Amino acid sequence: MRKIALSFLLLLSANLFLAQGSGTDFFRNIGKIYVVVAIIVATFIGIALFLFYMERKVSRLERELKD
Repeated sequence: MRKIALSFLLLLSANLFLAQGSGTDFFRNIGKIYVVVAIIVATFIGIALFLFYMERKVSRLERELKD
């Protein structure tokens, strides 16, 4: 599970570093860069919360099976 999350993070960061500057300049000029950043942050937080919830659920099931 952690490998998948780490792979996703690396893929996301690679795309951000390799992105061309003209697209971000366009969004900056029209003031929409904050909307894009907010959507990316909200998506990341949602994925992180989902993974945290699933980890707790799996841990609880593992404890039940152990007992």
